[in-house]
Amino acid sequence: MNEIGKEYGAALFMLAVEERAQKEYSAALAKVKAVFTENPEYMEFLTSPSIPLSERLSAIEAAFGSTVPEQVLSYLQLMCEKGRITYFGESAEEFEALLSASERISTAKITSAVELTDEEKRKLTAKLEALYKGKIRAEYYIDESLLGGLIVEVDGNVMDGSLRHRLREVKEVIQS
Repeated sequence: MNEIGKEYGAALFMLAVEERAQKEYSAALAKVKAVFTENPEYMEFLTSPSIPLSERLSAIEAAFGSTVPEQVLSYLQLMCEKGRITYFGESAEEFEALLSASERISTAKITSAVELTDEEKRKLTAKLEALYKGKIRAEYYIDESLLGGLIVEVDGNVMDGSLRHRLREVKEVIQS
């Protein structure tokens, strides 16, 4: 992640804490991110030097003025004014990471060979919450090259229970 994005995200998070509006700002950032994702040309418009800055700032006001808190609107306009709007996605990610850390929520990246059932997901999340003594936000991925088992990454800790990993271990034992 770029340092500029991290700095902007951290600054907005500190403001949100001061205002006691972390959830509200998070929801607003999600709205803005959705608009930028659905309309990639909007980001091109906001970064175009051929369009006067006043028009770009007015466009931000028109698009988000009635749907996001005033501080988030000012934040977007400041990023645009300083030529940093391209770092919006990274700043929003940093904001969310700080929010999760403040709420003691860990993100688990769970990779399996096949889609897990809802019941398996529920049980796995419950076990991880007990193991890490906190709330877990699970993200599920499928990697058919695993053959079977799971790879779980939480807070930088990787638990590799995949069949591929186990076969590699067996191979190492046989070769030594």
